[in-house]
Amino acid sequence: MVGSKALPASQLCRRYNLEALGFTDTSELEDLREPLGQDRAVEAIRFGIGVRHQGFNLFAFGPSGSGKTEIIRRYLEPEAAAKPVPDDWCYVNNFTTPDHPKMLRLPAGRAKDLARQMENLTAEVRVVISAAYESEDYRTRLDVIVEQFKLKQEEAFENLHKKAGEKNVAIVRTPMGLALAPSREGKVLNPEAFSKLPTEEQEQVKKDISELEVDLQAVVRMLPELEREQRREIVKLNREVTSFTVDHLIDEIREKWRDCTAVLVFFDEVQDYIINHSDVFRLSKDEAAETIPARMAADFLMQQERVIGNCQVNVLISHKADGGAPIVYEDNPTVENLLGRIEHRSEFGSLVTDFRLIKPGALHQANGGYLILDARRLVFQPYAWETLKRELRSREIRVETLSQMMSLGSMVTLQPEPIPLDIKVILIGDPTLYYLLSQNDHDFNNLFKVPVDFDDRVPVTDEAISLYAQFIATEARKKQLMPLHRSAVEQVMERMTRLTSDTERLSSHTRSLSDLLSEADYWAASRSAPRIEAQDVKHAVKAHIHRSDRMRERTQEQFQRGTMMLDTSDAKVGQINGLSVLQLGDFAFGRPSRITARVHLGRGRVIDIEREVELGGPLHSKGVLILSNFLAARYTNNRPLSLNASLVFEQSYGGVDGDSASSTELYALLSALSNTPIKQSLAVTGSVNQFGEVQAIGGVNEKIEGFFDLCNFRGLTGDQGVLIPESNVKHLMLKDEVVAAAEKGQFHIYSVTSIDQGIEILTGIQAGELDAAGNYPPESVNGRVKARLEVFAESARQYVKSGGEDKMSGAGDG
Repeated sequence: MVGSKALPASQLCRRYNLEALGFTDTSELEDLREPLGQDRAVEAIRFGIGVRHQGFNLFAFGPSGSGKTEIIRRYLEPEAAAKPVPDDWCYVNNFTTPDHPKMLRLPAGRAKDLARQMENLTAEVRVVISAAYESEDYRTRLDVIVEQFKLKQEEAFENLHKKAGEKNVAIVRTPMGLALAPSREGKVLNPEAFSKLPTEEQEQVKKDISELEVDLQAVVRMLPELEREQRREIVKLNREVTSFTVDHLIDEIREKWRDCTAVLVFFDEVQDYIINHSDVFRLSKDEAAETIPARMAADFLMQQERVIGNCQVNVLISHKADGGAPIVYEDNPTVENLLGRIEHRSEFGSLVTDFRLIKPGALHQANGGYLILDARRLVFQPYAWETLKRELRSREIRVETLSQMMSLGSMVTLQPEPIPLDIKVILIGDPTLYYLLSQNDHDFNNLFKVPVDFDDRVPVTDEAISLYAQFIATEARKKQLMPLHRSAVEQVMERMTRLTSDTERLSSHTRSLSDLLSEADYWAASRSAPRIEAQDVKHAVKAHIHRSDRMRERTQEQFQRGTMMLDTSDAKVGQINGLSVLQLGDFAFGRPSRITARVHLGRGRVIDIEREVELGGPLHSKGVLILSNFLAARYTNNRPLSLNASLVFEQSYGGVDGDSASSTELYALLSALSNTPIKQSLAVTGSVNQFGEVQAIGGVNEKIEGFFDLCNFRGLTGDQGVLIPESNVKHLMLKDEVVAAAEKGQFHIYSVTSIDQGIEILTGIQAGELDAAGNYPPESVNGRVKARLEVFAESARQYVKSGGEDKMSGAGDG
């Protein structure tokens, strides 16, 4: 056959032989201590968690399922354990401005002690105050105050009575109040008796009554002042008794907090608050129900609960004294879950709140340590990304609700004092999100200065193979699976190499490996085997593919039943089998397609029908545009390219993109121009550049297997095969059926570096090389193409000369 030879079966799939490692199964292998193939990422993690300057937060990115979170935790945990335990945080009542609660910063592990002590204190205070107010001493002193003011009142009235008696005037009580009336010998004179008195005496009595009325009014006005003074004395007594009762209780607690100035200030405020509200503390619920009217009892009890609660402590964050720095992973990073929230309760139909209803968020929990967040979930939560950036910039945690941020609603809420923030944030996401944020968010590079780039591929070396065996053993033990026999390890490594589509790489994608081992363990257990064998791994791979390949089977069925037209025998002009890949979820499969080309006289246009109907993507269109330049440069460099050509994927009803079919389309064009049939037993993939060099493409394994499955169904003849770029040979990890067919000579894989080499294999005719005169051999493919184009050029010249220039222009536009 003209052209290159088919690749030997040994080059179609990489096999692993682990005998040199000297183990029978993975139970004999040690655990892998360092992450496999993640040297760059590990270096970045160590740097990121070590540097303490602001803005050096981490963004770990890589393929989903590559074990990013687990690896980061592996290095975070010892670092966090060695760090000092961060302080505890509490909120207490602001007795001056209740809607601005104060924060307390306490040594680690002491916040709960303070909260417990304050609960005990308020309970004791109620008991001792109630006892103090019921004591004999208090009642005696209270009686003295009451008696003193009673005596003052009586003395004032007695003096007035005496003065009035000296002037024969009596003080009488009427429905309208106290009044003055003339009297004789202790008896009040009625109007008739008074009128019988001498005129001078009447006038004197009237004068005396007028003077006494002034004194009476002064006494009456003095009574409220005496009552106020009495109340002040009682309050003074109550404060003195309460202070005497409470001071020693608070002093006992105060001694335990001499090292915390903020707590001592809080104790002083609580002490003064209790003294000012001693009347609330003195009554128990039962006493309140007995002494207060039922309509007012509920209000009093609610007030009592609020007053007592104001003396307590809301422990926001409390740490164990020996726990190290916290590591927090927040799975749902909403604004409330990051900042905390302010809850409300219903009181008589209204929503109210206080400092005790402030709840912590992930930033509080991770303060002084590390916070791990899923970047994608973070940016998709309303306001969460902007909120996190604001807190990191200000280095403070401000508990706010979304309604406060957006200035919505009029519900009563709080503005707690912000808490200082000292935290290292680790975002975990995919590379696309990292680069989008880096390019479009101006704050991102200032706040997340440490990229942690995870790779999911390991170069295949002797050392890497040994480490990869340990990697498999480690994952199996971690998931408590059966040990793997050496042959099973070899099969796993072959599968993981297939996932990279590169024989020189092994996939370190943790989730894919873990899933494969779990499935193999299931099949081994189903046959009651003591360990996983090679057959179990193969069974797992086939079962996994079978669960996902319904659409592949449906596509193959269309070719097998003749619904989709594709020839795998004979030879035809301008017709070739191209290969593409369809991706459905995490499953990809190859789909052969018939590509046809037609040529005629025109003005140098290669029409991409897919693009004309808007089914072709930009990369596919790019590949087609290269073809016309290739034809013009190679065959008509001294004259215009006088042809129109059309290319189409037959029976293609979806979008087409990528340039992997550009070499295939060029072969079809060369066949149509040279009138040389192309063998339909062969399929082609590969892109081409303007110099006719065949370039690498993706999905080579799936493409080959897609065409092989069709040929295998129709019957392998020994003439069938696929042309691939030589640069794709290192990517071949074909399934066993293809390799076996190649060993028997029933199916062939050809690697090509140029269009000339490929056209010789496809047609069985030499491509032809330029001689010294610049001509190709007449019977070569290139010679035929050049001759055909020269005929087109001459025809075009004659046509234009005969006056058909306008029509020629129209033909060219078609």
